[in-house]
Amino acid sequence: MRRLVRRVGDSLPVSVAGMYGRHAVDQPSERAKGKTLPPPVETYLRETNPWWDARPRPPVPPFRRWGYHAVQRKLRAQLAPAVVLRGPRQIGKTTIQAQIIDDLLRQPGFDPRRVLRVQFDDLPPLRGDAMPLFAIAWWYEQAILGQPLNGAAHADEHAYLFFDELQNVSDWAPQLKALVDHYAVRVVVTGSSAFRIAAGRDSLAGRVATVEMGPLLLREIAGLRWGVDAPPALPDNGFGELRTADFWRGLNATVRADAEVIGRAATAFSERGGYPLGHLHPDLPWHDVADQLNETVIRRVIAHDLGAGGRGRDGRLFEELVGVACRYAGQAPGRNLWLGELGRTVGTEVRWRRVQDYLQLLDDTLIVRLVEPLNLRLRRGFGYRKICVTDHALRASWLGEVVPLDGAGLDRSPHLADLAGRIAESTVGAFLADIRQIRLHHFPERAGEPEVDFVLTAGEYRIPLEVKFRRRIDPHRDTRGLRSFLDTTAYNAPFGVLVTQDEDVELEDARIVPVSLRALLWMR
Repeated sequence: MRRLVRRVGDSLPVSVAGMYGRHAVDQPSERAKGKTLPPPVETYLRETNPWWDARPRPPVPPFRRWGYHAVQRKLRAQLAPAVVLRGPRQIGKTTIQAQIIDDLLRQPGFDPRRVLRVQFDDLPPLRGDAMPLFAIAWWYEQAILGQPLNGAAHADEHAYLFFDELQNVSDWAPQLKALVDHYAVRVVVTGSSAFRIAAGRDSLAGRVATVEMGPLLLREIAGLRWGVDAPPALPDNGFGELRTADFWRGLNATVRADAEVIGRAATAFSERGGYPLGHLHPDLPWHDVADQLNETVIRRVIAHDLGAGGRGRDGRLFEELVGVACRYAGQAPGRNLWLGELGRTVGTEVRWRRVQDYLQLLDDTLIVRLVEPLNLRLRRGFGYRKICVTDHALRASWLGEVVPLDGAGLDRSPHLADLAGRIAESTVGAFLADIRQIRLHHFPERAGEPEVDFVLTAGEYRIPLEVKFRRRIDPHRDTRGLRSFLDTTAYNAPFGVLVTQDEDVELEDARIVPVSLRALLWMR
């Protein structure tokens, strides 16, 4: 904290410097006294907040993702002064901010000056201001709101501050902490660089409520494409349902009851994945969608969020890591495989520690999800992390290889069946990793025990889950890992789940519940 105060120096007035400790500044800067901003910054803020001057604002997309409702609930409940919406790039976080702002501005009698939105991805630099959040807040009080932020709150007219891509601001977390500690404001923060958002969140305990959102869910694809409003089988706080076999048995029944809609959504997901871009423009050729995903998601993350080219990070190594992760999606490649693949493509020797560090950074940005092995006997280093690509559309765009994830598509391309099985496993892993109330692992093969694709820990129970994405299921061979896990009393597994291609699978072992891939993806 002392390091921070020394660095911000003359940019802080005494009242704010006091928030950070005893090393207060004797005199505020001229900018802090006058509450001014550089002309380009002021112009930018006025142009991007057109409601202040009753100018037309951009149209707002009508479709509401589930994250919109989650942020609204947390904002209204006021359990914390700030709500953080965390997720990968291009999944609709900025749109959700725009929708919430639109709702506020449509309220009868609502003063539009109470809303400030700042998109830090595009904001001109605030040179000389080590505390840009406060520089903007001070200017906003004087130039727009016309009264102190706390004065507005006393009049029950709280200001709403929307900060988009806030992680791009140096030392954003302590600034946000000080802001919400000393001003009665309501804040919504979004961030695509998940590792910087997560790091800042650690110092904001008790001051932020977090919503984590990934690509489109299957039912959201149906809503976006065809206006279908389908409730989820698993509510936001309903992880307890996952611990009952009857809940899993009911998933296939849901598909049978609405087979036409769910089938169309599953086909659309198979063809385009879960990024909104592919479904907002369904007539756009796939290669155009793929180019856009590569440019605005993968390369943007590598160059911007991970800072490749700076901080000593190698952009080419990141790109090659993404390629290997895509090729081995749904698998747990070991050290020799990683180093061998990278050695052939990068052309120089790569240290294993660096590979591990870079993989963790990719996981933090949600390009991939790394699933740790389950080590119940406290043995470290037993098994490698399983690679699950966040969305199979990213894999298809990066490798230029489209693999269908629906029965009709595989009937047309039967030679892709084995590869589709691995991609289905990757898809299931990424989907389950987004359920915050559970812990997800995979169970590597070990002496006397076959592997299990995933193990969900929900409360005191462990639920083994195996993915067999194929037309024909062998009731004995394809359930071997599940039965072994269930037979081991120490694992405390009440039942297992077998993820299949179709809903008509029947098994003699009543402990194992067959669930189709589309039924699983429809549950949230």
